[in-house]
Amino acid sequence: MPLALAYRELGGAGRPMLILHGLLGSVRNWQSAGVELAAQGYRVLAADLRNHGQSPWSEDCSYEAMAADIIALLERLQCGPVHLVGHSMGGKTAMRVAMDAPHLLTRLTVVDIAPKAYPDRVRIEFAAMAALDLKSITTRKSADGSLATLVTDWGMRQFILTNLVKNQAEEWVWGVNREALTQSLPLILGNPLREGETWDGPTTFIRGGKSSYLKPEDEVLIKNHFPHATVVTLPESGHNPHFDARSGFVAAVCQ
Repeated sequence: MPLALAYRELGGAGRPMLILHGLLGSVRNWQSAGVELAAQGYRVLAADLRNHGQSPWSEDCSYEAMAADIIALLERLQCGPVHLVGHSMGGKTAMRVAMDAPHLLTRLTVVDIAPKAYPDRVRIEFAAMAALDLKSITTRKSADGSLATLVTDWGMRQFILTNLVKNQAEEWVWGVNREALTQSLPLILGNPLREGETWDGPTTFIRGGKSSYLKPEDEVLIKNHFPHATVVTLPESGHNPHFDARSGFVAAVCQ
């Protein structure tokens, strides 16, 4: 059963565009980029995927389930076929949507992820979240210090901490379904597509030149599923081109 996802209008009144965030992300990560995309003639919306942000939780973290949520959202919004933009895990979800409901898309943009399985590269981050004693946390700064023993990268810690929120009792809690996401990491890191599936619509894959998520040799995999895809590399960007190279990112999305 699809979940009723939370979403936000980021601006604009033109052609509809829906943005899907990555693992441990949310609509909040896309506010600035969304405003710039809206200025290019789009009505920009962004959704919180299940188990993230303001959306409901579920033990099912499969791409089939996440895609069904997006399809239900698009049908509920009745905004017409959209330009679907997905980053990382959101990019894999967007690929699944393209296969399951091609009539709902005018264009697909996938950001720094390929249609393939990935090694377990986020286990340390999830282990650090599990090890954090939330009852001992007094401030985000104290949480940052505790996370630093396992997560040495400052930027990654700040990203993780965007999910640390206070509940109605003013207690620190994780705003994501950490347990379900942890158990589902093999699924999330897996390939969302099946052999032989294709989508013939206009497709762009945006690659961060400093990122290892989308490699030049992955273009063969991409073309197998998306025969009309083009790959755009942003040389100065890492895994988050909407932050690292925003002007180039906006130009690539709107090409």
